[in-house]
Amino acid sequence: MDENNDYRNVERVPDLVGRLYEIVSELEALFPGRHFTPDGHLVGSLGEVMAAHDYGLVLLPASAERHDARTQDGRLVQIKATQGLRVSLRSQPDHLIVLRLTKHGSALEVYNGPGKLAWNEAGRMQRNGQCPISLAKLRALMEEMPEEYRLPMVNRYPFP
Repeated sequence: MDENNDYRNVERVPDLVGRLYEIVSELEALFPGRHFTPDGHLVGSLGEVMAAHDYGLVLLPASAERHDARTQDGRLVQIKATQGLRVSLRSQPDHLIVLRLTKHGSALEVYNGPGKLAWNEAGRMQRNGQCPISLAKLRALMEEMPEEYRLPMVNRYPFP
C-alpha cells in the first residue's frame, strides 16, 4: 500500500458520500430543474482511493498519464469510477478496474481485467480524445473473464 496515504480511513467514505448526497438533494430542492450531481475529479478520486484500499494498490501521483496505480508486484492499473452508464478511455491501459459508485458510498466492481480487452471494445475516439465504453459492455466482458486475469480483492471493506 502507498506509504504516503492511509487507506484505513476508507471506512468513512460511505458516511461522507451519504452526507454529500444529502447536500445535493437539498440544493436540488432549493433550485428545481438544476442538477448538482457529483462528478469529475471527485468521483474519480473516490474510486481511486477505494480501489487502492480494496485491491492493495499503490496510487501514482494525481493526474499521472495512462495509469493511476500499481500493484504490489509492479503491474500498472488504470482506475475508472462513474455514477453513470459508461466510462471513457484515452489510451489502452495495462490493467483496468471500473467501479460504479452508489449514493450510499459503496463501489461496485464492473470490470477488473486486461485493459486491452476493454480498449478493443470501446467506441470510436471522440473529439475530446476519449473512447467511450458502456458499463453493460464491460459487464459482458467480465462474465467471460477468467479469474486469473483479475486482480484479487485484499481488503474489501463491508460497505452498505
